[in-house]
Amino acid sequence: MSRTDDILRQAASVLATLPESNPRLEAELLLTAATGWTRTALLAWPERILDPAAAERFAALLARRLTGEPIAYILGRQTFWTLELRVTPDTLIPRPETELLIEIALDRLAAQRPVQVADLGTGSGAIAAALASERPDWRLIATDRSAQALAVARDNFRLLGLEQIRCLQMDWLRALASDTLDAILSNPPYIAEQDPHLGRGDLRFEPRLALTPGGDGLDAIRAIAADAGRCLHPGGLLAVEHGFDQAERVRRILAQSGLRAIETHRDLAGLERVTLGYR
Repeated sequence: MSRTDDILRQAASVLATLPESNPRLEAELLLTAATGWTRTALLAWPERILDPAAAERFAALLARRLTGEPIAYILGRQTFWTLELRVTPDTLIPRPETELLIEIALDRLAAQRPVQVADLGTGSGAIAAALASERPDWRLIATDRSAQALAVARDNFRLLGLEQIRCLQMDWLRALASDTLDAILSNPPYIAEQDPHLGRGDLRFEPRLALTPGGDGLDAIRAIAADAGRCLHPGGLLAVEHGFDQAERVRRILAQSGLRAIETHRDLAGLERVTLGYR
């Protein structure tokens, strides 16, 4: 039998061979999942001995991670904004850059009145859940074409007690009534079909339809922008996430769809990440 500090040191050494990993943190997270202990307990009692059953569970989790499977899928959860969300291979893994959409919505929309916002392609429900947690009086609509993803989103909303979110299975805006929304937010699939990143890292395990619409990667944004003017109230906001090198093309798509006051915002890495416009 081995001490937990020895197990963590050995696991971190092996995990260091993975690209874009955080070896020590991942080792601790996997060990907490295998044992039910907290990270605080791991650090407080490094001499603790792992029982055989827990050691076997840890070895199985570590083996999955060493295949490249994302830690979020192994643990079944991911932190986004101030929330912990359930995630599965039916949903994208929420990422920090998408939080820029939340910041824009909170900044641009009135906090004191019950605005109606649609989160298109909600996946795990991250965007809708973050907004609902910050603005309980807002009315949120979360849509996704995937029934499996929408089931995960519903589960997250239930666990978080966010009862003001309505879930709809549909493609983008097609089933929504005209002139009903104050804002449309989306992190749609935007990776080009031939982008080599689709075969690397976490993206290999995420749902392909949520990553790329095919072609140049912008067809989903074209579809959303084309219908946004119909669904938004006058002065309503559309904001979409996109690739770091797509901003100029996305601005052109929004302009061609009749939106005005178009601008692009950069993420924390300084990359052009979200473009918005108004009806």
